[in-house]
Amino acid sequence: MVQYFSIEDKKSIAINNPEKATWVNVLPPLKEEEFYELSKDLFIPIDFLKDSLDIDERSRFETEEKVKLIVIKTPTENNSFNESDAFYITIPICIIITNGQIVTVNSFENEAIKKFLNSFQHNPPEEKNLMALKIFEKIITNFQDYLKEINQRRNLLEQKLYVANRNEDLFQLMRIQKSLVYFITALRSNELLMMKLARTNFLQLEPDEKDFLDDLVIENSQALETANTYTNILSSTLDAYASIISNNQNLVLKRLATLTILLSIPVLIASIYGMNVPLPYQDSHFAFWIPTAVSLLILAYAIYNFVKQYKR
Repeated sequence: MVQYFSIEDKKSIAINNPEKATWVNVLPPLKEEEFYELSKDLFIPIDFLKDSLDIDERSRFETEEKVKLIVIKTPTENNSFNESDAFYITIPICIIITNGQIVTVNSFENEAIKKFLNSFQHNPPEEKNLMALKIFEKIITNFQDYLKEINQRRNLLEQKLYVANRNEDLFQLMRIQKSLVYFITALRSNELLMMKLARTNFLQLEPDEKDFLDDLVIENSQALETANTYTNILSSTLDAYASIISNNQNLVLKRLATLTILLSIPVLIASIYGMNVPLPYQDSHFAFWIPTAVSLLILAYAIYNFVKQYKR
């Protein structure tokens, strides 16, 4: 699916002619014939259009035949049915800048382009470079919004763990941890991309646009620090929970060992009286009750001492 937008009188208008479009937005579902048709109409290398199909495409920029390509990572919800996969992943957005248009290619639906589309329809930027920077801004905002959701979900799961120890909650925390790994990797890659764009002036920005890009680098760094903080907190929580489980397991083993020792006392006395040798009181009418009473007394004394130490 391909959308074409033009700017007239500072307002965005949806059109059908790609040659007169200011912004061309390619959305899923993607058709190969649309790629070739768009490449032919706008004189864009076909590889630039197909780069977004690789979910593992790294953040970078390059130029070919006076056409500029910027690949940047953005977060999105993971629609996988596998319960062990991350809640959120990162996907590439391709921003292609030609002489007359800016083209965005999305292999998956994402909130960043939706937010940019909403702002573009109400207050469209007139410069192509500023449009690219605005997309960067929406991507960073998207990261920050998802990080807030992750933190809220993490807090809720931690509270559940304090109430009841369930493996399901632990698996949920592990999925959050995987999401943070995706975010940290993408934010670092995006930070290097934007810093390199600022250093090389790849987009040939005006002074105010350079200042805007510098602000975006700072915002991206803050999001990266937030993701690192949440990762450290989550790792500490999982380590502390593992220590608690190990401590509880040691206490259970200690109690079982003590119980085994206590139960071995009457077994020992019974074994002695079961031997085929002369024993005291073997001819007495109380031969059964005497060792039984002695065993119970010793067992009661041992249990009393155990309970007394446990209460301490």
